[in-house]
Amino acid sequence: MAVKTVKSIPALGPIYAKAALPGKSPGKDLPDTQLRLAGHAVDRSDLLAYQRICGFNNSDVLPHTYPHVVGFPLQMQLMAGKGFPLPLMGLVHVENVITVHREIRFDEALDITVSADNLRAHPKGKVVDLVTEVDVDGERVWEGRSTYLARGRGDAGAERGEQPPTIPTGQAAARWSLPGGLGRTYGLASGDINPIHMSAVTAKAMGFPKAIAHGMWTYARVLGAIGPVTSGPCTSHVWFKKPVLLPGKVDFVIDKSGDQVVAGLRSSRKPETEHLVLSLS
Repeated sequence: MAVKTVKSIPALGPIYAKAALPGKSPGKDLPDTQLRLAGHAVDRSDLLAYQRICGFNNSDVLPHTYPHVVGFPLQMQLMAGKGFPLPLMGLVHVENVITVHREIRFDEALDITVSADNLRAHPKGKVVDLVTEVDVDGERVWEGRSTYLARGRGDAGAERGEQPPTIPTGQAAARWSLPGGLGRTYGLASGDINPIHMSAVTAKAMGFPKAIAHGMWTYARVLGAIGPVTSGPCTSHVWFKKPVLLPGKVDFVIDKSGDQVVAGLRSSRKPETEHLVLSLS
């Protein structure tokens, strides 16, 4: 696989603008190219802003999900490229798996590589994995696999992959009130300014009744509530279900009684509505 070196994190605004333009012709195959950013230095103020908005303790150690935030623009650049087989606009983030091999400090230089993998049929369309790998001085310290769905003609017999555990029941461990501006606040902290998160007006233009919370914010907020253990060696697997409309209230539920921690978010008003389920081991 060819490696294309990028010199800095690309801005997401131009990528979204380019993806919204008509006329892009999708290809049939995934690009045989990796994007690589060498020696990335984490900005301490950006890290602190992210830790605050996601409920992590202020720390010199990167939160479990933070390397995803750094690598996400490279994912977007790859998916927005000429001939990528799925349209970038409208892709739905349905799953994410992250493995932290060891604690990563903010002052370590990160070598980040992103590639696309495993384009396949799905009952609701097609899915693809975007793989992000982070090395420090040649040591693999973090890796993540983000699964995106392009809705369309699906294959009812297609494999659905690993299914989520049952969301914990019973009394919630916490109830969170999410303000209407959460998408903008998180967008500024993470760089993800997808219009569906920014305001009700821009979300309605994309087919949503209101702005919706970033899935990666809900993922990070749950991990932040679990505690600092998530910044050390462990693996999380999250399944995104119903979007969280803003403003709104969600209940955080957790079960630590088994071999792995299972946690989730459900609607405070309609507990039968599940927003995400997560396992941690």
